[in-house]
Amino acid sequence: MAKTNFKSVDDYLATQPQQVRDLLEQVRAIIHKALPGVEEVISYQIPAFKLDGTTVLYTAGWKKHYSLYPIGESILANLAETPLPYETSKGTIRFPLNEPVPAQLIESIAKARALESAKEKEQSAKKPKKAVKTGG
Repeated sequence: MAKTNFKSVDDYLATQPQQVRDLLEQVRAIIHKALPGVEEVISYQIPAFKLDGTTVLYTAGWKKHYSLYPIGESILANLAETPLPYETSKGTIRFPLNEPVPAQLIESIAKARALESAKEKEQSAKKPKKAVKTGG
């Protein structure tokens, strides 16, 4: 993979083939609709979406699919009563390039990740701080 240094999501999208770019633009719009106030950043050289300073979702385009991350088993289990027709593994869901963007599913995933992220942030804030030893 060529070394990259994307400064924005637009920079990232500009490097994608037209088909992938079009799909990722749709995903981007869905995430913005689902999560008002979401901030776009580049993290790990792919588009990421943050709420309240915490990354909620990442997306990336590939040769045969585009992906959303992180999608844990608990989110997948809560979203579908039957198994989803998409490949999933290690916190990733992959959508084929030759199928329409599943807008409702992506919106549900974005909202679920935002809730999960907020809960994680809240739990982290409640943990007692470790005492720092000072010399003396």
